[in-house]
Amino acid sequence: MLLKINNLKSTISRMQYVMTVFAVLFSVAIHAQEIIEDEAPVAEKQIDTTLSSQAQKIDGVAAVVGEYVILDSDVDANIIQLKAQGASLEGVTRCQLFGKLLEDKLYAHHAIQDSIVVSDAEIRSNVDYQLQQFLAQSGKTMQELLELYNHPNEKAFRDEMYEINKSQKLASEMQKKILDGIEVTPEETRQFFNQIPKDERPTFGTELKVSQIVIQPKISEEENQRVINQLKQFKADVLENGANFRSKVVLYSDDKASIPQGGMYTLNRKQPRMVKEFREVAFSLQEGEISDPVKTEYGYHLIYLEKIRGQEYDVRHILLIPKVSETAIAEAREKLVKIRQRIVDGDISFADAARESSDEKETRSEGGFLINPETQDYNFELTKIDPEVYGQIQDLKDGEVSLVLTDQERTGNVKFKIMMVSDRVEEHVADYARDYLKIKELALNEKRIRAIDKWQNEKIMDTYIKINNEYRDCEFSSNWLKQ
Repeated sequence: MLLKINNLKSTISRMQYVMTVFAVLFSVAIHAQEIIEDEAPVAEKQIDTTLSSQAQKIDGVAAVVGEYVILDSDVDANIIQLKAQGASLEGVTRCQLFGKLLEDKLYAHHAIQDSIVVSDAEIRSNVDYQLQQFLAQSGKTMQELLELYNHPNEKAFRDEMYEINKSQKLASEMQKKILDGIEVTPEETRQFFNQIPKDERPTFGTELKVSQIVIQPKISEEENQRVINQLKQFKADVLENGANFRSKVVLYSDDKASIPQGGMYTLNRKQPRMVKEFREVAFSLQEGEISDPVKTEYGYHLIYLEKIRGQEYDVRHILLIPKVSETAIAEAREKLVKIRQRIVDGDISFADAARESSDEKETRSEGGFLINPETQDYNFELTKIDPEVYGQIQDLKDGEVSLVLTDQERTGNVKFKIMMVSDRVEEHVADYARDYLKIKELALNEKRIRAIDKWQNEKIMDTYIKINNEYRDCEFSSNWLKQ
């Protein structure tokens, strides 16, 4: 069998790595440029297999893959940026990172050959987001970032990031094309499971279902109207007095993440971003037009359509979040205390109480059950559950209702909730009937790995690839040296 089962967990991780490579490494500034002459000078040096951030950057050519080159300095840039993003590099070698760069360029090269097209506007929007994240996570100024990455100005930095992101996007789209339509039948799943020796079958961790009832303090009509009136005044000030919309964003918007961009977002009609109410109004505007206040789950928005570029809409917005009073907070908590007591006394089931009273629309109709975003069912593996949720339920017994917990909404306002766990299944060795969906996913992952390996092995042989001396000693998982 292709896969030894005692390595199933690493196989799952590998497949997730293959499937999400763009998401994980999208923001890694790996310098890529058009192919240069094959005779370009190569800087001779002994390869450093550690991940030292002190490694010297050299601008020699480490490899050529199709129409792309990888420079010696690219691995170092990769390491610096991954560390800046807080990524764990434990157990990862420079050779492995270099091999990942080779894969990315192979995918990107063949994406071009297959005429795969990516959206320039989407890439530039991602660059904007990237820079915003770099600044927020590193705590550095733009000038400090430019010095760190050795760029003369912000435009040069953005241009390089654009090329990097474009290459990564092409690679991602090529991978999607390779894996498109791959499925496993029940018979393939059964054969996969039966090939696993009994003493090598995977162990699945403790699973359980999590329910919650959420009560949010009510915002008064007076507070809502105050926010609406303030946004209307902003609109009038811009249209009638010539005030600068971007200045209003900087001074007043509660969307702190977008303030560095002056409240700018790029929306695409074919790729939903932002909540429905926001998109509908934004797409109905004409260039230069400002909306009336728009209500969403985040608060109230004033939307300014700056430019339309085909399917792309450049919009700026000001977000104001209404504040809740101390009285409303106290009333909400007391309401949930009473709901909890009814459940504990047996007057109403947790599920019925959730349907009757919960303010969380995502779980209310489900009887309060949280839905696992990975499996789209109610079951959560305890070791993989969100750390915050784990902290709130770890001491609960089956069917026990938590005390009233204080939480925070996405708007920053406070909310209250009670939680319950049920249908707990302790850690166990895989059982075909009970764990069919998990086993099917393992079988599908293996089939996808086969497809990726087959495509990569074929394309390596069909593509011009040159690995220069200092990296030829790496132990690659793929046949990059064509030996």
